[in-house]
Amino acid sequence: MLSFLKLLLSFAPWLSFLVIAQGSLFRLKLGLLIALALSIVMGLLRLHRGIILWTGLAFFTYATVAVAMLGNMWTAQHMGVLANGALALGSWITILMGKPFTLDYAREHTDPSLWNSSAFIRTNVVITSAWASVFTVNAILAWGKMTQFILPQWGYEVASYFLLIVTAAFTTWYPDHCRRVRQRQAHRLANP
Repeated sequence: MLSFLKLLLSFAPWLSFLVIAQGSLFRLKLGLLIALALSIVMGLLRLHRGIILWTGLAFFTYATVAVAMLGNMWTAQHMGVLANGALALGSWITILMGKPFTLDYAREHTDPSLWNSSAFIRTNVVITSAWASVFTVNAILAWGKMTQFILPQWGYEVASYFLLIVTAAFTTWYPDHCRRVRQRQAHRLANP
């Protein structure tokens, strides 16, 4: 449960933006300013780090300047695609670099002797891949919502939130599942 709360905390700027920036240009600007301020404060307090911190700082700085200061309506209209796309790109980059973003958070509650183990890294690659996939799908859903492609607007929202909730649940379940599998394998090897 604690790791789930830490996960939510790491996405606090994005979640605050998601909640606040709905329904009007004023709320969009307010959501951007609050998310940018949260990203900065959380980075300074080391509550937020790694690629998710830098992705958030870059995205919220760009979007705040573009929308709140310059009145760029293209950015405002494509905000859902851009936000999810930024998260997806940042997540995929960490996998390609061999340093999945979830490592920063998983290390907080993992014995340092396991940090370089292939099982620990593989588990984090799988979890980060799940998040990267969901962010990618959510970027596509945001585009669909924006263009009213197939579903009604609420359908895109429900699908997006459902995917985020399922991925958050997977993130808390999967490491324990991997640990149980490794323990069963070790027990079988020790007791043939």
